[in-house]
Amino acid sequence: MSWEIRGKTVLVTGATSGIGFEASVELARRGARVVMVGRDAGRTDAARLRAIERSGSRQITRLLCDFSSQRAIRRLGSEVLAENERLQVLVNNAGGVNKSRRLTDDGIESTFAVNHLGYFLLTSLLRERLVASAPARVVSVASIGHRSGSLDFDDLGHERGYSIMKAYARSKLANVLFAAELARRLAGTGVTSNSLHPGSVDTNIWSGAPTWAKPIIFLMFRWRFISAQEGGRRIVELACDPALEAVSGAYFENGRRVDPAPLARDAALARRLWETSERMTGLATG
Repeated sequence: MSWEIRGKTVLVTGATSGIGFEASVELARRGARVVMVGRDAGRTDAARLRAIERSGSRQITRLLCDFSSQRAIRRLGSEVLAENERLQVLVNNAGGVNKSRRLTDDGIESTFAVNHLGYFLLTSLLRERLVASAPARVVSVASIGHRSGSLDFDDLGHERGYSIMKAYARSKLANVLFAAELARRLAGTGVTSNSLHPGSVDTNIWSGAPTWAKPIIFLMFRWRFISAQEGGRRIVELACDPALEAVSGAYFENGRRVDPAPLARDAALARRLWETSERMTGLATG
């Protein structure tokens, strides 16, 4: 039977604005049961109402999570499992940047904690439900910025020199490595895992950039920015396209399947990142 999104349960993180919101609207329009995850109750409630109006579907609910807190992510995981007997699509999209180095309450550099460990921990908590709901898909939003990223396991938190772009690129490299390693670990289960750069999207993710950098970002990238609606559509393609039913471990850039950066294709590096992430989230055993 060909893949059909209608009637399936989809969880979208970072769903209150930008590409996450637009993806939620389109998925609901196509008949999915959409769970929108946001950080702020007021903004998330308002986004849900807008999504209902835009999509014409009332099959939209909301949950809250601050992805800088592992306790909050664990609570979200428990709520998702309690409220949804099946989960066929997980869209890992929540993320952000910080103009200066910040630590979360868990003592982890914030960009890495939110952008990578947030994906890793939530997916791990929901993994068994995804497998039980197969065929299912995990879609992780990465970035072309991963191509300039590096991993220094002796200084993942940039204690020896922080910059907003270095931290962002590292977290996005981690996203691509995570999605590929997840695909390897889910082989044969009926659950696929892919990552994408949805395009250079004109959203508010760079609101955390320093004031002096914003005009530079605008001048460098404005000419190739696409709309949030177009970026959201590319997420929806990975969640919905029947032709991708058996595709796993792939990376998509601007709507096309391409090879990611050489570091992102390093399976040994991906395994080490996975094991390190297990320790950083308390999931490691033995």
